[in-house]
Amino acid sequence: MPPLSPTTPSPAPRWALPPLAFAAPLALTALLALAGCGASSDSFAPSCPQLALLKDGADITRFTPRGQDVTDLVLDGRLTAVPAKCQPGRRGHVTATLNVAMRLTRGPAAVGRTEAVPYFVAVTRNGQVLDKQVYGLVATFPPNVDTITATGDDVVMDFPVTAEAPASSYRIFVSFQLTPAELEINRRRGAR
Repeated sequence: MPPLSPTTPSPAPRWALPPLAFAAPLALTALLALAGCGASSDSFAPSCPQLALLKDGADITRFTPRGQDVTDLVLDGRLTAVPAKCQPGRRGHVTATLNVAMRLTRGPAAVGRTEAVPYFVAVTRNGQVLDKQVYGLVATFPPNVDTITATGDDVVMDFPVTAEAPASSYRIFVSFQLTPAELEINRRRGAR
């Protein structure tokens, strides 16, 4: 048999079906797949609110009342991630789900193997705070382990949306819930 060239049609194998034999099943499959798609505005993923960490609240450094020497350190932590996803909620709403991940280090002045770590999630729109909720995470340090990664429970939020006020017009801020002394330490030290 001579070699085939781009202009020489290849001979059809003896077992080949006529080209139209595949057309009907493919057309039927395409119609069935499209039957589940509607012209609904919910057919595309919705936009999500903007997400941000507060610069002054992304770290927590807790000391004993004795002082701020390294031997007085109870807890040091940093927010490391805030994974979030959005999906259509009930009509005219978007549901956002997020959780807060942090790296925590137990200091030499810590008493016990657990430490309560408060953080908050706040929602703003046009510079106005609409809601703020404080959550708590109880970090448990296993024996002989002084640094852990911990993740809070899912935080589920429902946002009313319109064409004029889409989900992206909201901002979600995440921060440790700091005492005035802890906030002062962050501001004095600056970003890490």
